[in-house]
Amino acid sequence: QVQLAESAGGLVEPGGSLRLSCEISGFSLDHWTMGWFRQAPGKEREGLACIDTDGRASYGRLMGGRFTISRDKSKNTVFLQVSNLNVDDTGVYYCARGSYASCHYYVNNPSRYNDRGQGTQVTVSS
Repeated sequence: QVQLAESAGGLVEPGGSLRLSCEISGFSLDHWTMGWFRQAPGKEREGLACIDTDGRASYGRLMGGRFTISRDKSKNTVFLQVSNLNVDDTGVYYCARGSYASCHYYVNNPSRYNDRGQGTQVTVSS
């Protein structure tokens, strides 16, 4: 059974950092492109970062260098490090997997991932 389980969201003050985790099961990181996107109330789904089967990362063009995606294949986990958080980063963050090799495709079309997790809420507030 395919599962993607996000964790480590929460309440963060502006300027703070978070590292989100996505533990996967039922498939291999060697065979699926993985990514993160977020959904905020009243806003379109936004592609944040993606890592392909060779470990190459791509990022949304508006992310400003504050996001870093990585993976640990030995732990079947994908991470998203976010720094210098601001209130506009508030939303539900989802981990997802895609069958295409192109990360650029998924970063620009985050609705096209094959599967996603349940999401983890990130709230940036003082």
